[in-house]
Amino acid sequence: QVQLVESGGGLVQPGGSLRLSCAASGRIFSIYPMGWYRQAPGKQRELVALVTSDSRTNYADSVKGRFTISRVNAKNTVYLQMNSLKPEDQAVYYCNVKIGFADYWGQGTQVTVSS
Repeated sequence: QVQLVESGGGLVQPGGSLRLSCAASGRIFSIYPMGWYRQAPGKQRELVALVTSDSRTNYADSVKGRFTISRVNAKNTVYLQMNSLKPEDQAVYYCNVKIGFADYWGQGTQVTVSS
C-alpha cells in the first residue's frame, strides 16, 4: 500500500527556516507528481509546491522565492525547504502523490511560526 510520512515540522521564529521531508513507500514514485499542501485552522487546504516526474516545479505565489521543493527518487523522498518563514505560513503541511485519479496523503506535520 501507498504510505507517505512527513517529518521536519516544528516551532520556528519569523524569518527562520525549516526543511520538511516526505518519505514514500509502497510504489515506485518517480513517475508521479508529488506535492506539499498546507491547511491552517478555518482555511481550505491549499497547494504549496509541486514537483513533477521530470523535476519541473510549481509554487503558490505566497511562497515563491522562499520555498523550494525537490525530490530524490532513489530515496522515494520529497523535500520542502522553507526559508524566511512568516506567521502566515503556520499550518499543518501534508505530502501528496497523485496516481491516476487517486490522491494519497500523509498524516501531516505541524509548522508553527511564532516569536
